[in-house]
Amino acid sequence: MRILYVSQYFPPEMGAPSARVHELSRAWVGMGHEVTVLTGFAHHPTGVKAPEDRGRLTRRESVDGIDLVRTYVYAAPNRGTFRRMVSYASFFVSAATIGACRVPRADVVVATSPQLLCACAGYILAKLGRAPFVFEVRDLWPESILAVDAMKDNALVRGLKGVARYLYRHSTRIVTVGHGYKRQIEQRYAIAADRMDVVPNGIDTGLFVPGPRENEVRREYGWGDRQVLLYVGTHGMAHALHVVLEAAHELRDASDKLFVFVGEGARKELLKRRAAELGLSNVQFIDQQPKQRIPLFYAACDIGLVTLRNTPLFQDVLPSKIFEYLGMERPVIISVDGEARRLVEQAGAGEFVPPENVAALVDAVRRLTAAPERLAAMGRSGRQYVLAHYDRKSLAARYADLLSSLCAGRASRSRPER
Repeated sequence: MRILYVSQYFPPEMGAPSARVHELSRAWVGMGHEVTVLTGFAHHPTGVKAPEDRGRLTRRESVDGIDLVRTYVYAAPNRGTFRRMVSYASFFVSAATIGACRVPRADVVVATSPQLLCACAGYILAKLGRAPFVFEVRDLWPESILAVDAMKDNALVRGLKGVARYLYRHSTRIVTVGHGYKRQIEQRYAIAADRMDVVPNGIDTGLFVPGPRENEVRREYGWGDRQVLLYVGTHGMAHALHVVLEAAHELRDASDKLFVFVGEGARKELLKRRAAELGLSNVQFIDQQPKQRIPLFYAACDIGLVTLRNTPLFQDVLPSKIFEYLGMERPVIISVDGEARRLVEQAGAGEFVPPENVAALVDAVRRLTAAPERLAAMGRSGRQYVLAHYDRKSLAARYADLLSSLCAGRASRSRPER
């Protein structure tokens, strides 16, 4: 089977989108499929391309057996609205035009969103190649934009809703990363549930392997014997990290506890200024790290933090960092209600704290850090659960079966009647 996967993001860019596309594609190659990934030149989240990528329209390379085609994208940092919209539009144009000339004919096209224009490029390429089109939904756009107040409900947002509706109705199949998203699409856009499948995120079990707490990260960053509460990921509008800072302020006299933030994002500088204003010596900010090094940070921490803003839409979100913490045998404080909370509680891998509730977060930190044996048990339970349900290779095999069935259906429909 020849698979074309369209995604604006791919390693060395960090985050759930690039990890999902890379790991699924690598697994499909291992199964014997031919996989082409159409992506942009790496620049997320800083908005800075590598010197050798500047001014280039396209480049082809091979990564883990994947045929990787990079096309032009206007590099914009992960903050502000206008420049990011220009970036999204630039990738749409280059992917749909350059991609049409550079990518081989595919048996099936998968395009991932957000952002929606990336999915539009995939839809166009599928139409040109007369291939089934799979619309992969990792986040609900533009609903998520409205949920974090990034934009008002204006003509542009209404236009994006129209684009989303068109893609939902004209895709061959819709694949979401969670059952909550599937319900939302059914309810908001009147899409039949039997046109949708769920293939959640997961972990690369070869990368996320539990390791010693006392490791090079603890030594490098001077954590010593302190109990580390770790946040890894985007410092964005959706993540309510100001609440973690307020909790750190409440716990400023607990010298044995350290709150560590690893990553980049639109709110990082604001958070750093706020920590300085509060004089928080129990908070540390660390720049984005290479993917291969992230497991060392997980291993060195005591509790993982998963937070989002208190909005109904986020009750259907499953942050991918949950699987990584659990895969590393690290318990989590989950400050996301709904589907994410149910997963963590079902796994016995952490404790729920109501979103944006500083007092509840402080209380949970105090109780859990006072019970190391309970933390260790949660960590073991979480890893067992992830291995049983969220191994990326197993999920990739399930996804490949779905794609194969679409190709088989297309072949049977195109076969002439006797």
